[in-house]
Amino acid sequence: MLESLGNALKKTTDKIANAVLLDKKLVDSIIKDLQRALLEADVNVALVIQLTDKIKKAALDTRVSGIEKKEHIIKLLHDELIKILGTKKDLVLGKKDKIMLVGLYGAGKTTTISKIASYYKKRGHNVCAIGLDVHRPAAPEQLKQACDKVDVPAFIDEKEKNPALIWKKYQDKLKPYDLILIDTAGRDALSDDLIKEIRYIHTLIKPSETLLVMPADIGQSAKAQAKAFKESAKITGVIITRMDSTAKAGGALTACSEAKVPVVFMGTGEKPSDLETFDPESFLSRLLGMGDLKTLMEKIHSSMDQKTLEKQQSRISEGKLTMKDLIDQIETMGSMGGIGKITSMIPGLGKATEKLGEEKLEEQEQKIKQYRNIYDSMTQEEKLDPQILEKQTSRIQRIAKGSGTTTAQVRALLKQYKMLSEMIKSQSDMTSGKIDQKTLMKLAKKFGKKMKF
Repeated sequence: MLESLGNALKKTTDKIANAVLLDKKLVDSIIKDLQRALLEADVNVALVIQLTDKIKKAALDTRVSGIEKKEHIIKLLHDELIKILGTKKDLVLGKKDKIMLVGLYGAGKTTTISKIASYYKKRGHNVCAIGLDVHRPAAPEQLKQACDKVDVPAFIDEKEKNPALIWKKYQDKLKPYDLILIDTAGRDALSDDLIKEIRYIHTLIKPSETLLVMPADIGQSAKAQAKAFKESAKITGVIITRMDSTAKAGGALTACSEAKVPVVFMGTGEKPSDLETFDPESFLSRLLGMGDLKTLMEKIHSSMDQKTLEKQQSRISEGKLTMKDLIDQIETMGSMGGIGKITSMIPGLGKATEKLGEEKLEEQEQKIKQYRNIYDSMTQEEKLDPQILEKQTSRIQRIAKGSGTTTAQVRALLKQYKMLSEMIKSQSDMTSGKIDQKTLMKLAKKFGKKMKF
């Protein structure tokens, strides 16, 4: 996501922080790099000039010098970038809410509905969707298929061509749900008939929120689209899709801010869990390689349902770890976009990931798949008590053969499980006061040397 911009911003802040003297030559070099990076990310030229002029003025101000000046410039850069990214908007849900999605053809409304459905379902909401796109023949079935994947009901009528009649038809069936997601029709452009239809549905349904879905690759033209939908359809926020696949995402984000329409969610991939709330502070923090723990926690909740998560945390707090817990945790990493995405959100690990390189990350991704295959090849008895495998070579050979792995790989998983179990038990004992300082020092030394994924 905007990787080149992130790298350029990191280099800029490093250049400022490490400079012995901020002379005109260095300042010009920094400004040039910053302008190039922002323009490549498709940020509006006027905004780029405005931002870099402020940085240049502060850098050449003779009234402030030394470390104080460096800190001032870095803070100014951070504040100005936050300003052009816009304000944060939280969707506060009550007991009964209706979120209506609008947008042009191909923006990704249907897929986004299934992502929002999954997002709120994992957070304990009783969610359903209803299809009111009566113009595109495949729309109702696509909505149903997308919602089936996340186990959320979708109410559709493939024959009816009046959205009002579909809404009225399902009134009673919609009553048990506390969140209703509404899919609407799109057009190739914001035409008069589309505006008329959206206004009609809006008046009929009275949604809590009306969100515009736009792809990131439209860049700066997002401003005109956001403005037009705001004036004609009373949108309350924007969802930007395809954030993972385009360099123009900077243009789309800043354009929405210019149009004074807040970005609420970002689509960052194809999986149901690839939906993030947009927080300018967190977003910039990740771009600068400083991590984003808040979004990481959101992704964990989006990848594992609340009950499973609570049960797992309860067992771990008691010092217990099952082999299934370990496999679930490893697979959660995979569904969250893999190790590369996760480490980019953990403060301090972004640069470590860069040093590892793509090849090493792919090796780790492959290891996740191998661990699942190994687990699936175990008997129920072995899953419940993996320790019985330690002294029985024949069992390990059978598991390796069944999972298409080697005995060394099976032993590696058992070793990781054993060490994590010991660590979690020790943590529980320490919390309850059952472990002394000397034992704690030994454990820290042991795990510090041996623990690795």
